[in-house]
Amino acid sequence: MTRPMTNEAPVTGLLLAAGGGRRLGGRPKALLLHRGRPLVEHAARVLREGGCDQVYVVLGAAADEVRVRADLPGCVLVDNPDWAEGMGSSLRAGLDALATAEGRPSAALVCLVDQPGIGAEAVARVLAAHRSGDALVAASYDGKRGHPVLFGADRWADIAAGATGDRGARAYLKAHEMEVTLVECGDVADPYDIDTEADLARLE
Repeated sequence: MTRPMTNEAPVTGLLLAAGGGRRLGGRPKALLLHRGRPLVEHAARVLREGGCDQVYVVLGAAADEVRVRADLPGCVLVDNPDWAEGMGSSLRAGLDALATAEGRPSAALVCLVDQPGIGAEAVARVLAAHRSGDALVAASYDGKRGHPVLFGADRWADIAAGATGDRGARAYLKAHEMEVTLVECGDVADPYDIDTEADLARLE
């Protein structure tokens, strides 16, 4: 029996944190408070604790304020001037930055800033599947695909080309669904979004 090739090359966490919180009265999601600190800090820490070698954070709404108020040591901050176009523009900005980075990583593990119920254990599970040789991996919750999602570097250009509006990589993942390795994370994470005023009650 032939064992799959393993992949030990670095993986970079890509945190999409540019949203303006339109349904939250225009409060940027990165600056929402969670456990007394900006939500973006929590999300970046989750990526590091889950095993990402580096973390890139895509900023948009109130980017200057995020830089002042959030403590993001060691993170690479990427500005997305087109953040108002939707998540797709942030994904493109992040993947473009990674593609031109020195010491290009083997893969990008993508998380969203407004999902605080997803912690380091879910990140670690998705990374473990990549380490086993898989280049397209997604967490799943009761069998339904969610975040985090990992993309091997050879897929970035095609994903970026199709990332428009708020769709992100949805079209790419649907077109390649038979190639996606799903990793069940429903026992360790809850993939809710902080989208509305009612959702704010989920933040501590």
